[in-house]
Amino acid sequence: MTLRLALAQFDFPVGDVAGNARRIAAMIAEARDVHGARLVLFPELALSGYPPEDLLLRPSFLADCEAALAGIARATTGIVAVVGWPEAAGSVVYNSASVLRDGRIAATYRKRELPNYAVFDERRYFAVDPDGGPCVFDVDGVRVGVVVCEDLWFPEPLSDCVDEGAELVLVPNASPFEHDKHAQRDALLAQRSAETQRMGGAALAYVNLVGGQDALVFDGASVLADGDGIVHPAAAAFLDEWLVADFDPSTRRFTAVQWTVDGDESRDALAWRAVVRGTRDYFRKNGFSKAWLGLSGGIDSAVVLAIAVDALGADNVTAVRMPSRYTADLSNDLAAVQCASLGVRLLTVPIEQPFQGYLDALAPSFGDAPVDTTEENLQSRSRGAILMALSNKFGGLLLTTGNKSEYAVGYATIYGDMCGGYAPLKDLYKTEVFELARWRNTVGGSAPHGGEVIPSAVIARPPSAELRANQLDQDSLPPYDVLDGILRRYVDQEQSRGEIVAAGFDDAVVERVLKLVRTSEWKRHQAAPGPKVSRRAFGRERRYPITNGYRE
Repeated sequence: MTLRLALAQFDFPVGDVAGNARRIAAMIAEARDVHGARLVLFPELALSGYPPEDLLLRPSFLADCEAALAGIARATTGIVAVVGWPEAAGSVVYNSASVLRDGRIAATYRKRELPNYAVFDERRYFAVDPDGGPCVFDVDGVRVGVVVCEDLWFPEPLSDCVDEGAELVLVPNASPFEHDKHAQRDALLAQRSAETQRMGGAALAYVNLVGGQDALVFDGASVLADGDGIVHPAAAAFLDEWLVADFDPSTRRFTAVQWTVDGDESRDALAWRAVVRGTRDYFRKNGFSKAWLGLSGGIDSAVVLAIAVDALGADNVTAVRMPSRYTADLSNDLAAVQCASLGVRLLTVPIEQPFQGYLDALAPSFGDAPVDTTEENLQSRSRGAILMALSNKFGGLLLTTGNKSEYAVGYATIYGDMCGGYAPLKDLYKTEVFELARWRNTVGGSAPHGGEVIPSAVIARPPSAELRANQLDQDSLPPYDVLDGILRRYVDQEQSRGEIVAAGFDDAVVERVLKLVRTSEWKRHQAAPGPKVSRRAFGRERRYPITNGYRE
């Protein structure tokens, strides 16, 4: 006799307690009536959304969650549901998952391992129950246990479930995407399953949240692992869908009934889908449907345009080219070619007049001071003001086009090209932007109106801000392969200056780059949010002080 299990790999928006409660109640009924499931599992904190952050400090929010869960429980009959929610108990709050059956809350498990690293700060909000133990219950004769997300990274919570006779262990998660995360999860499930062999092996059903939440993007990619340690192919990433499987307690193995897998799990494919999903959800959840961006004919804005079209549709995107006295004809032409291929409306607003107006207004104050980056930044700020004005006048959200390399070293103008409400490339180094452009052109599908999604000439030309005559990025920065090699070690891997030099990078170049990173911290604190794809993203994951005397 098999047990049918449904995994709800869906997006549950943060703070929408009433909406999430309605959806969860309806989905419990759907799992029972449509999919024939006897057991349904929802992601971690599905009722509140993840991460609810300081909403958890509001007593009214916690009370609303408690009332909503009670309502869901009353409506749960003919099926067992496991729902994640923030449980207030006196003066403390637990990250809990409750077992709902027969119109009541039958049991509640409280998360034991609270992550407090990278993007996680659960110890700010949640407590560990000193008297908490395993949660194991019966469903149609099968012993079922529950552990929550981080608990799986430690052997004890799962081992305690197995000691209580669990044959199947449910693992609700809110695990954000980053490069290479899928392989880490597969290895973890295989390891934990192998550790249960002493008790005949426990199967694992791992369901993950999906969707964008500010700078985080949850990829779903839920996984099943049989009791003998065999890990099944992960579910398709970044898709909202029901996943259904039958569990055989005699063999402790799963048989997939409804389980979509990815056709392309390459690094570039997953990164592209992450930034597209993050962009789409940021717009949708914040009430925007239209996007604006400045299109320069360079690689960054070209890639952002392609992301915006994939996320929102061409009819919802407007590109603006803003030529100056230094803009090459090729830049204007390439912007027009890409918009024609994608079916995007293109506006042209020259910046010569406002730029000259700034120069004229400042001439008495500048006097005979030599021309420098001040005048370059005035051009960028002229463009920023124009884009913000168009966004304000006609509605929509402005996308900014900076990448991680530029944000790292401050090669971006505050209140200029950093203007915007969302930054799709914020956690992608320049070399990664080029890689994604090539992937999108060759693997990611063709342009709807013929031609290339991103013109090859854009990918081939040397990057330039075009803020002075014959300017190239490499006039001011090391070659991007060198720059990104240093930044990956310093930012993502937190290596010291000495370690980076020992890896073969020039001492003077390393010192210069690290100084730029340190002195640009104030800019990054004012940057728009963007989707996290690396292990060390700027923002909530990498939080360095602006005022900082440490130099190594």
